[in-house]
Amino acid sequence: MKRQNMKIDAAAIALTLGIFAVTPQLAAAETLRVGINAPDISTLDPTRATATADVTLVSWMFNGLVRFPPGSADPAKIEPDLAESWTSSPDGLVWTFKLRPDVQFHGDYGTLTAEDVVFSLMRAKDPKTSSFSSDFAGVKSINAVDPMTVQITLSEPVPGFLGLIANYHGGNIISKKAFEKLGADFKSRPIGTGPFMFDSAITQQAVNLKAFPGYFRGAPKLDGIRFDLIPTDSSRELAFRSGELDLIYGKREQRWVDQAKAWDDAVVDIFAPGEYRTVFLNKSRPPLDNVKVRQAVAQAINVDQIVQFVGAGVGPKGCSVVPSGYLGEDCTWTYKYDPAASKTLLAEAGFPDGVQLSAVVSSNSSQLPIMEVIQAQLAEAGIDLQMKVVDHPTYQEQIRKDLGDVVFYGAARYPVADSYLSQFYHSDAAIGKPTAVTNFGHCDAADAEITAARRATSDDERMKQWSAAQKKIFEQVCGVPLFSLMQVWVHSKALDYGYELTGSLNLAPPITEKTMLKR
Repeated sequence: MKRQNMKIDAAAIALTLGIFAVTPQLAAAETLRVGINAPDISTLDPTRATATADVTLVSWMFNGLVRFPPGSADPAKIEPDLAESWTSSPDGLVWTFKLRPDVQFHGDYGTLTAEDVVFSLMRAKDPKTSSFSSDFAGVKSINAVDPMTVQITLSEPVPGFLGLIANYHGGNIISKKAFEKLGADFKSRPIGTGPFMFDSAITQQAVNLKAFPGYFRGAPKLDGIRFDLIPTDSSRELAFRSGELDLIYGKREQRWVDQAKAWDDAVVDIFAPGEYRTVFLNKSRPPLDNVKVRQAVAQAINVDQIVQFVGAGVGPKGCSVVPSGYLGEDCTWTYKYDPAASKTLLAEAGFPDGVQLSAVVSSNSSQLPIMEVIQAQLAEAGIDLQMKVVDHPTYQEQIRKDLGDVVFYGAARYPVADSYLSQFYHSDAAIGKPTAVTNFGHCDAADAEITAARRATSDDERMKQWSAAQKKIFEQVCGVPLFSLMQVWVHSKALDYGYELTGSLNLAPPITEKTMLKR
């Protein structure tokens, strides 16, 4: 209280002296204060960052050869980023990129060259250094033609290739010199070319970024960003409403969104892409190795009830194993809610008294409540789901060790069917393999079709193979599609993004050199 009175007195003195008024042109830049629902940061290495908090920070510090314009997740609008121009061969197998001149890395790491690009993309392609290596399976070679020219040769056509090398996941470009100097420390002291650069971090508290004055698009209008790690929804909300935060990760439930819209000085952002929520069924573990048990699980889940719980505005219902709106999605085959049929299937599988399944579940507010609804639904059909609730980083670690029968997971990928089919349903991506990505169900039903779609020379043939793949995955019951959980953030009216926000593949509002605070 004493500190508050001092502030009031100081303000009064300033007004008396006539020095309080400052013209907009002379107003100092400010630090953007952001609150995220994470207990800590796992990694800031772009080829390993998968958690929302990690990806968010990475997106503010790095660039790709090309980029989605700020506020857009539309592949048709991809534009130059670190590359100023590019060409492709008539067969779409050879791509040549001319780099922007004089792009500076953060710190004292010099100017971007083709060598940095080759090094970065080769790391993204290598499963030993990348969580996105399967995306680069069709990349045959990456070479520096000269210091400012990079050539990428594909072994087969890659659907949406430009999205692969955009400012998203493995497409982010790092400094080779910095990585070789920092080694394992790079993941906590990253060096990129983006508008903001790493400054400091306090474990389980905050990460601080500062403006990069040498950014090639111009110095940012903000001084920096304070990224507070606040896993509790109520704490983030209180900090925002008391004016301590300018931007917070929201609770992705319709009831919460409706309440937030009524707050003073608040703007609610709901934008694409949705993280596609799916319940994956691990068919490598009994009793889920029996397809009838997997069918019973699928028919015991009432997706309409879940969507009603989440709210259709923030969680529109899905239908295919491919996320809603992705190129190649086919909703011909969907599971129907029928708990009576589930009980019959369990009896036919030799489990007339039901079955018990296990799941590692995140305590995250966007996961645990939904899993509790699913747990209750399954119980009605005689399926006892035992949930081990852990913090989100532990959840991310344990689901990649096959420690449960059921995995509830949500993700957004480049919006073409191949990105989801390859990472979640091709056997090469199965958990436990050296090439593992996120095939939690150990699905192997449609390997041939997924591969054939990658090699297709026409869009019609590619769509045909994607459709066939979805049918086979449906029949094998590798997972139960639920809904797309849209991104929900809330910002103060003082925050001007500098663009119109309709989408962001990096799951957070882009903070650019044009973003400012108008207090």
